[in-house]
Amino acid sequence: MSLHGQYDAQNIFAKIIRGEAPCYKLYEDDDVLAFLDLFPQSYGHCLVIPKKAEARNILEIDDANLAKLMAAVRKVAQAVVDELQPAGVQVAQFNGAPAGQTVFHIHVHIVPRYDGEQLGIHAAKQGDAEALKALQARLVKRLG
Repeated sequence: MSLHGQYDAQNIFAKIIRGEAPCYKLYEDDDVLAFLDLFPQSYGHCLVIPKKAEARNILEIDDANLAKLMAAVRKVAQAVVDELQPAGVQVAQFNGAPAGQTVFHIHVHIVPRYDGEQLGIHAAKQGDAEALKALQARLVKRLG
């Protein structure tokens, strides 16, 4: 898909927001939702999405929703760092298919980086359900 286009209300993140698709929810308020990536690039890979902005990318989201999104990104990233103690944390946001975007609802990746570990290929391998549930419990407790 190109950088420009029509928002598709049937994208997977819109379905998650509406409760039509499951996720490993970590944090939610009136404006944002954070959950574990089903195809993690590293242990603790999370996504944060706005709930009220039908925006495909950063060029389409309004300033108020962007501010709420980024405040939640910082909150979740801090919880991930505190709980998992990675050597670093990558925060990434892609715009358009050529930039690596695969779901066209604006979202931010929080990817813990660990010394000596290579970053996995995005969407290459689905995470283990039991491991994701256990990690979800740890991070929900930390964010609570």
